[in-house]
Amino acid sequence: MILTVTLNTALDVTHHVPKLIAHTTHRVTAVTERPGGKGLNVARVLAALGHEVTATGFAGGRTGAVVRELLADSPQVTDALVPCAGTTRRTLAVVDEASGDTTQFNEPGPQISSAEWAEFLARYEALLAGAGAVALCGSLPPGVPVGAYAVLVRAARAAGVPALLDTSGEALRRGVAARPEMIKPNAAELAELTGSREPLQATRDARRRGAHAVVTSLGPGGLLAATAQGTWQAAPPRALTGNPTGAGDSAVAGLLSALTEGLDWPARLTRAVALSAATVHAPTAGDFDPRTYEQVRGSVTLTVHEGAGAARPLISPSRARAGRD
Repeated sequence: MILTVTLNTALDVTHHVPKLIAHTTHRVTAVTERPGGKGLNVARVLAALGHEVTATGFAGGRTGAVVRELLADSPQVTDALVPCAGTTRRTLAVVDEASGDTTQFNEPGPQISSAEWAEFLARYEALLAGAGAVALCGSLPPGVPVGAYAVLVRAARAAGVPALLDTSGEALRRGVAARPEMIKPNAAELAELTGSREPLQATRDARRRGAHAVVTSLGPGGLLAATAQGTWQAAPPRALTGNPTGAGDSAVAGLLSALTEGLDWPARLTRAVALSAATVHAPTAGDFDPRTYEQVRGSVTLTVHEGAGAARPLISPSRARAGRD
């Protein structure tokens, strides 16, 4: 079982409009509602890949009830969310069909009491006993200590469970110091953590801060990974247009699923990049387009970095996928 943690769960509402124009009224052509928050997106992709998943975090109020009702429609995802007195947040995405761009509005989340946080910790530690890996994802709702992810990483390490941390800001800085198995920031989050805007240097700097591996999202440039086994960059064959919401979460699912399956780093990165690209072509976060996934997986470019400013091609796409995925 793979455990996903979404402390700030959400009801993701996506509106599609023909063209988004400021200061005007819009006629919505389509609306979708999905259980959201980064960890729940990860959980759905993991389930689609055939993994047994348990999802925990907080859910409360009428919005939380809708999230849990919709989550029940994902049969391979077990609901282990902890009730809270506050109301689960909503996120609103508006997709401009003319340009393909998405505008996002994220609410802050419910206030979590100390008693609710203690109840969550007890649930989390119990769930770790049956987990092969854990994804710790997203923002912290009000009331949760800023060092929460550091606490969760340490608990995972004590239980012998590899933890992947995907958050930002001070929560990321403290979480890295607890030595997670992997972190997956984007370029802006990495620059904030390390003070460096050069991705290769920043990725290696972040690893020296405590993470065993650092995988950085470079948008259309794919993923850059600094690990104990080496440093690689994996990139899709071309930039894809569509809705990028949830693409990073699909990359997390790819990395974590490949880790639990014992795949090597080139195969992990190939899967993660292909899933991320396939999510851009999907209509909602937490989904991916299977055809795009297979097409991109067969043509990911992998490069090994031997030092700052030095790189060479690693392996061909066909060898990257042969016998590993």
